[in-house]
Amino acid sequence: MSDDRHFVIYADGAARGNPGPAGAGAVLYDRDGVVVKELTRALGRATNNVAEYSALILGLEEAKRRGATSVDVRMDSLLVVEQMRGRWRIKHPGLKDLALRAGALLASFPERDIKHIPREENAHADLLSNRAIDDAGLPT
Repeated sequence: MSDDRHFVIYADGAARGNPGPAGAGAVLYDRDGVVVKELTRALGRATNNVAEYSALILGLEEAKRRGATSVDVRMDSLLVVEQMRGRWRIKHPGLKDLALRAGALLASFPERDIKHIPREENAHADLLSNRAIDDAGLPT
């Protein structure tokens, strides 16, 4: 496996209120821990869980665009991680389409892993998700 086809993705969503102004952020790192790409997306008004799934999709889409064959995803959303692992059911109708999209993207990588990490280990992606809200000037 070539190093340039493996990425570690840290993803995080933020909502100020639930629902409220929301943003998604993701960081792609190469195998050596070097930042390859920082991503932000303003989401308008959304729930925290919608923002978390949107951040996951944002990171996975970028890895796909870059021709990745292997991804390691790290998120502090236990809900998203456990739903992507198939351990928790997706009960909320508003999350089903996002979960299906994220799951299909994740499954498209021959080698993949998704892990829950403590919030403090996800500070970079958290910063980006909040920057998306701030840069969009979304009312709070």
